[in-house]
Amino acid sequence: MTAQQRFYWEPTPEIIAQSNLTAFLKQVKLPSFEALQKEADARPAWFMEEVFKFADFRFYKPYTQMLDVSRGQPWARWCVGGTTNVVLNCIDRHRGTPVWDQPYLVWEGEDPTEQQSYTYAQFHAEISRLAGGLKALGVGRGDVVALYMPNLPETFAAFFAIQKIGAIVMPLFSGFGPVPLVTRLNDGEAKVVITADGTWRRGSPGAMKPVLDEALKEAASVRHVVVVRRMGDKLPVAMQAGRDQWWHDLVRDRSPDMATEEMEAEAPAVLLYTSGTTGKPKGCVWTHVSFQGSMVTRDMHIFCDFKPTDRFFFMSDMGWMVGAMCACVPSTFGGSLLVAEGTPDFPDTGRFWRLIQNHRVTYVGVAPTLIRGLMRYGEEIKNYDLSSLRMTCSGGEAWTETPWLWFFKNVCKEKIPIMNVVGGTEVGGCNFVSTPHHPMKPSSFAGPTPGVGADIVDENGQPVPAGQVGELVLRQASIGMTKSLWRDDARYLDSYWNTLPGLWVHGDFAMRDEDGLYYILGRSDDTIKVSGKRTGPSEIEGLLMETGKVSEVAVIGVPDAVKGSAIVCVCVTMPGVAADTGVERVLSDAVVKGMGTSYRPKEIVFVSDLPKTRNMKIMRRVIRSVFLGNSPGDLSALVNPETVSELKSKIGAS
Repeated sequence: MTAQQRFYWEPTPEIIAQSNLTAFLKQVKLPSFEALQKEADARPAWFMEEVFKFADFRFYKPYTQMLDVSRGQPWARWCVGGTTNVVLNCIDRHRGTPVWDQPYLVWEGEDPTEQQSYTYAQFHAEISRLAGGLKALGVGRGDVVALYMPNLPETFAAFFAIQKIGAIVMPLFSGFGPVPLVTRLNDGEAKVVITADGTWRRGSPGAMKPVLDEALKEAASVRHVVVVRRMGDKLPVAMQAGRDQWWHDLVRDRSPDMATEEMEAEAPAVLLYTSGTTGKPKGCVWTHVSFQGSMVTRDMHIFCDFKPTDRFFFMSDMGWMVGAMCACVPSTFGGSLLVAEGTPDFPDTGRFWRLIQNHRVTYVGVAPTLIRGLMRYGEEIKNYDLSSLRMTCSGGEAWTETPWLWFFKNVCKEKIPIMNVVGGTEVGGCNFVSTPHHPMKPSSFAGPTPGVGADIVDENGQPVPAGQVGELVLRQASIGMTKSLWRDDARYLDSYWNTLPGLWVHGDFAMRDEDGLYYILGRSDDTIKVSGKRTGPSEIEGLLMETGKVSEVAVIGVPDAVKGSAIVCVCVTMPGVAADTGVERVLSDAVVKGMGTSYRPKEIVFVSDLPKTRNMKIMRRVIRSVFLGNSPGDLSALVNPETVSELKSKIGAS
């Protein structure tokens, strides 16, 4: 960026005029996003009424009160007296419209010759058949049904079928082993589990039903298991009489047109677990109105500009909240969804880009970790036609500048904006959003999401000025916020509301710059204090990435008698770069040049991979715990637990 170039992307008058945000501002008769923020934070009930009007949100019975905070913000209730259903707003609403016969879901297996496509009408029939089968098993309102599935069409049919009959869907990461499955199945008291015999994983059959069978030895609440036959003879599985049955047998001869249950607006619809720093995972509860009202209609449609003509693709597992985004965002507005089994770089390293090209994706979502991984393959992205793209979206963790710029140059072609969003499972939506109205810098956000009362404060809860790092808080409960934690009100209050009384403390450090753009600087418990100066790890990680020697890095602070904290860098080198003392010297010098001599790393450790959660967030707390010899806490959400053993061995050898 030159001295004159403040922004990397700026909206054109045409983009602004054609955006959903412009249409919404006309509806509410406000001149700007900033004016909307002020009005929405002052009148959150009014704001959500306008959101529902704009998105044509459907109720069976209208609510009598949009927002009730008589018990205080932690216990806010929305759409009091109203009845609805997620399926009403995602699928049923399109019956009798031209959308009904248009594509909803297109699926490609790990083998690209395996493909399936469903119209809304065809998918409605699949949902109805499974819903009828689940009812025949005795599943009804309020029962928890776990979803332990790879990325198959049946995964999304099950997501909707469970909610269609008033049951609660519990999405589980498809890579879980028995221990994390036991923890969640028992905590949620799941009655049924829907799974597959297995899935293809980098060219090999990956078992799922046998893993679940092991977990069910300690999960007494589970009465039935429904199994999709994905692998056939390639992966024989044992079926337990009286408990297990094949999906195709359960849905045979069921009605393709089953009625959707009318549910109270705040009835639980989704139970999604997020990893706790200590103790067991936290069960977040979304209702039939919450996720739809926050992430789907407010964040992705109005602010991030998803349109009915878009084909959405965000390569993710159903066990992360992006799985629910994939199901609900395109379906609510009559768009289409691309679902891909497997990984983004197999059977070939250009697979992710080929999927966008071949399926004419218009709206792609990415996590920064995904882009850091694909950057390793160099210039091959230029072999693919990405001209179908209209919009991009990013989430999951904070960007550093190098991968953001690579993505902006090679995917966005320096013309398409990156709708950067941040929030979490606990809030069912975004705390900061981007819009097509705002200019962009690497990793920036347009600002706080209207209606949530987001602010950046010091340790006493007082707002901080521009340029100063502070704690991200919410001053009021948004519609998407978890309804307590699953059967644990005390932990809910202790986790979010009791640190700074009256404020929801989200656990992120944030900052606003001189141009009014916002940034997330990492988890507040990852902060490093060197010689009295508080620094987020992303600032140092960005310097290391700029060397071009590493593809991923995690920076932590460890106790130091003189400086308070000393810097430790855990790095994954780029292909062809030797992890030797020469590279170590380059990395160390880059930190000193960018931050000063007091930040010279105490240690640089090279590993093959970093510990990550299923939504690809780097687990710095795990790395720090390993270095300090402490218990790393809950590891059940790690997608690659073997990295912890590697890290321990490297530390022991250093």
